[in-house]
Amino acid sequence: MTYSLGIDAGGTYTDAVLLRDEDNIIIQSSKALTSYPDPLDGIKRSIDGLDPLCLKNVKVVSVSTTLSTNSILEGTGFPVAMILIGNYDIKKELPTSYFLQVTGGHDHNGVETDILDTESIKEFAQRVKNKVSAFAISSYFSVRNHDHELVAKELIRELTDLPAVCSHELSQDLGAFERAVTAFLNAQLIPVTERFMKTVEAEIKSREIDAKIFMLKCDGSVIGIQSALKKPIESIFSGPAGSLVGASFLAKKKTCAVIDVGGTSTDISVIHNGVPDMSDSGAVVGGWKTRVKAIRMETSAMGGDSHVWVKGKDINIGPRRVIPLCRAAVIYPEFLEQLRTNPIPSKIRMGINYQPTKFYLRTDYEALETNEEEKEILAAVKKHPTSTTEIFNRIKKYPSSNALDSLIQKRLVQPIGFTLTDALHVLGEYTERNVEASNIGADMLGSLVGMDKYDFSSYIKKEFAKNMACDLISFFLEGIEKKEIRKIFDIKSPAKFKVEVPIVLIGGPVAAFVEEMQEILDAEIILPEYSSVGNAAGALAAKGIRRFEVLIRPASMAAPDWEFLVFSEHGKSNFYEYQEALDYAISLGENTVLNYMKDAGLDSNHIKIDVKKEEIIPLGWKTPMETKLVVLGVGNRNNEQECC
Repeated sequence: MTYSLGIDAGGTYTDAVLLRDEDNIIIQSSKALTSYPDPLDGIKRSIDGLDPLCLKNVKVVSVSTTLSTNSILEGTGFPVAMILIGNYDIKKELPTSYFLQVTGGHDHNGVETDILDTESIKEFAQRVKNKVSAFAISSYFSVRNHDHELVAKELIRELTDLPAVCSHELSQDLGAFERAVTAFLNAQLIPVTERFMKTVEAEIKSREIDAKIFMLKCDGSVIGIQSALKKPIESIFSGPAGSLVGASFLAKKKTCAVIDVGGTSTDISVIHNGVPDMSDSGAVVGGWKTRVKAIRMETSAMGGDSHVWVKGKDINIGPRRVIPLCRAAVIYPEFLEQLRTNPIPSKIRMGINYQPTKFYLRTDYEALETNEEEKEILAAVKKHPTSTTEIFNRIKKYPSSNALDSLIQKRLVQPIGFTLTDALHVLGEYTERNVEASNIGADMLGSLVGMDKYDFSSYIKKEFAKNMACDLISFFLEGIEKKEIRKIFDIKSPAKFKVEVPIVLIGGPVAAFVEEMQEILDAEIILPEYSSVGNAAGALAAKGIRRFEVLIRPASMAAPDWEFLVFSEHGKSNFYEYQEALDYAISLGENTVLNYMKDAGLDSNHIKIDVKKEEIIPLGWKTPMETKLVVLGVGNRNNEQECC
């Protein structure tokens, strides 16, 4: 008997599931708290909860994670420098202050429009290399010719020994600014992703499990871990993809909508007839539009560990994730007394970083760049819960909220606070951790807004349910402001939104929300068995998918039959016959797909390749003005059955 092991490392929990290969049924699951910042301990403990005899016969390990996506939502990614090459008209805010724009770039036919300014790139790289963890490079029309991006990448490697991500490596779509942002976000998250993948690989090897290891990608497919290590960017948005594929698998529904509630975020997505809805323009995460080929999803910074805080009479949820009080009290035995005796900040100071329930921990990350105030605070914050009052007593002044924000963003300190998870502990609906700590926190915050702890916690739960329903309806009603939809759920009315596809709930705390969602929406609400480990199940249910896109155009519109250009992720090629160009493009696509599947460790006997062609042929033309090819390969890890 052989088995497959699925692992998902989320912001709060790391889950593991065992699937019996013979009948494709999950036989066991295990949960452990995600360890931060190194996920190894959480991964070990989640695997330790599974049958060791079955583990010896595991032949496939498939992994997903939301850790990278969470970094975007929380604004805690590593610092990255951005280099834009060419005639960019920058009218939007850039995601980094380490920025350089230089001459260079190409036109729509891949012809160089200006010489690349290599000297400015060298000077910039030397100046910022000790302040950043990676570089992102985007050249104008690099989808037509990426030579300048490659030159810049090589210069950075020589001068800094830091990773560099080129925009053409991520997307062949037009949209120079979006490609630049995509390169930036991926470069920002490379350290997180690489650390995670190497940790998984080392742990599997240490257990002497002889298995192929796969990573779930953001389009709901899997890739071999060695390929993922060469190009970790492809696995960055894998968490939401895992929940979608896993929900469909667990609920045995080929068509459904999915609400996945994690520790940091809530993700909405839809699958039709077993095929995930894909984003036409790329995933939008944390407000940034990207060119990453991913499932279409709506992600909000609202999860079980979202910070609940009070200012005046307003009760706020999120956007940042904190360690729940109930969890902190388990990890640090002295924390209960600290929490009970922590003074309430003055009304003037009260805010997101000054709460009677807010504490800070020093992490193991080393600071790349900090100012004097940040250094003072870091010296005062210990590796056990530290209140702002304790920081004041050590540095003789109150730390500014901006400095605390900066340290959180740099991952140098980690906050503790009241959360939805604490509210559910107070209500007795989810009591895996220390209930007393949650009760103390709810009493403190509730007293500030004239509520007892139960009313305060019930309010948080109801608001969370309304936000979940709003996110779902907003996903279906594109073009309508979410805030307008949200207002509807605050109106007492017999009218309900009707959703005609089943809604599958996935995530640790979702069992507490089934009744609320049924009251709010007219829909079939499904809570499948193993719903709390849906992402880990999705890592096992996913198939191998590789999309390869090619564009064929005449070199000159004045002589459209004379020469043809073929553009792909491999670069630009020239042909004098259209059929020759078409044959080359198809062959290139098929070979790329097959090589990808081989490198990923997928079974070559179970790969299906489909070629889709779209042509634009003006009246009177002998050959197309434009040909778009999409070569799609789908492969199984082994001789799998259909999941549903």
